[in-house]
Amino acid sequence: MKHLICAAGCLAASQALAADPVLTVYTYDSFNTEWGPGPAIEQGFEASCGCDVEFVAAGDGAALLSRVRLEGPRSEADVVLGLDTALIGAAAETGLFADHGVSAEYDLPIAWDDSRFVPFDWGYFAFVGQAGADHPTSFEALAESDRSIVIQDPRSSTPGLGLLMWVKSAYGDRAGEIWEALADNVVTVTPGWSEAYGLFLEGEADLVLSYTTSPAYHLIAEEDDSKVALPFDEGHYMQVEVAGILESSDQKTLAQDFLTYLLGSDAQAVLPTTNWMYPAVLPEGGLPAGFETLIQPETPLLMSAEEAQAARDAALDEWRGALSQ
Repeated sequence: MKHLICAAGCLAASQALAADPVLTVYTYDSFNTEWGPGPAIEQGFEASCGCDVEFVAAGDGAALLSRVRLEGPRSEADVVLGLDTALIGAAAETGLFADHGVSAEYDLPIAWDDSRFVPFDWGYFAFVGQAGADHPTSFEALAESDRSIVIQDPRSSTPGLGLLMWVKSAYGDRAGEIWEALADNVVTVTPGWSEAYGLFLEGEADLVLSYTTSPAYHLIAEEDDSKVALPFDEGHYMQVEVAGILESSDQKTLAQDFLTYLLGSDAQAVLPTTNWMYPAVLPEGGLPAGFETLIQPETPLLMSAEEAQAARDAALDEWRGALSQ
C-alpha cells in the first residue's frame, strides 16, 4: 500500500510538473554561466510564474541573431535576450519579433521608445589593461604604440561589432586608415567576449576590448584594483542590450511577464554584479559600492539603429581588409 501511495503521489507530482509551461530564452554564453545573471533571474521569475524557464546559450550576441534568423518561425525560442543597439536594425528586418507591450521608467542616457526591443542594461566599450601603466588615450596613440590587444569578431560578437561602430563613429571616412594602423597591435580575434577576456587575464595581451564597467568586477568580486579602463579622447561607444519576444512564440503572455520581471528591481539589482553593466532601470538600492570609481566618458558615441545598419557592411569590409593583410 505504501508503494502504491508513493506511486500515486509521484505520478501527481510528475503531472503537475509536466503541466508547467516552458519559457525558452535564447541568450549569449556569459549570461547563463554560474557567475552570470541567468541563474538568479531564472530562480526569481520561476518563484512566481508557475513556469519553467530554460536558458539556451547560443554563442555571443551577433551569433545569437544569426541562429534566430536561420531558424526563422520554427525557432523554439520565446524570448531572445542579448542583442544590442548595433543589431536591432537587422533584427527588426527579419520580421521575427513581436511588439513587446512592456513599459518602464528607464534610467538610460538616451530616450527609448522601441516597440519590439526592451533594454535591460547598458554600458560603454573600453579597452581594459593593468593599472599604473602609461596607456594610450586614443586609437591613433594605440596604433602608434607597441601595446598588444585582443578583440572580438564583429560577425559573431556584439563587443566586436561595437568596436567597428566606435571607430566608425569617431573617424568616419578615416576608419579604414585607423584599422590598417591598428592591425599589428591585434594579437588575436576571438568569437566572443569570454574568450578574449580570458586570454587577457592569462597575460596573452596588454589590453582587451571590454567595458568601462569591467574593473568593477575585479574591485568588488576580487578586491583587486589592478585593472583599469582606458579613457579615450574620441569618446566611448555605448551599448544598450535588449531582449525581444519572437512572433512565433506560443507563450507571449508569459514572455511579457518575463520581460516585466527583467525590468523589475530584483532582476535589475542582479545585473551590475553579475553582468557588470549599468541597469536599465536603477534598482531601489542604487548601484553597488565601487561603481563610483569607474571612468565616465565625456563624449558618448552611439549610432541609431538605422545608422548602425547602414554602416555595418562598409565597416566590416574595412576591418576585414585591414586585418587580412
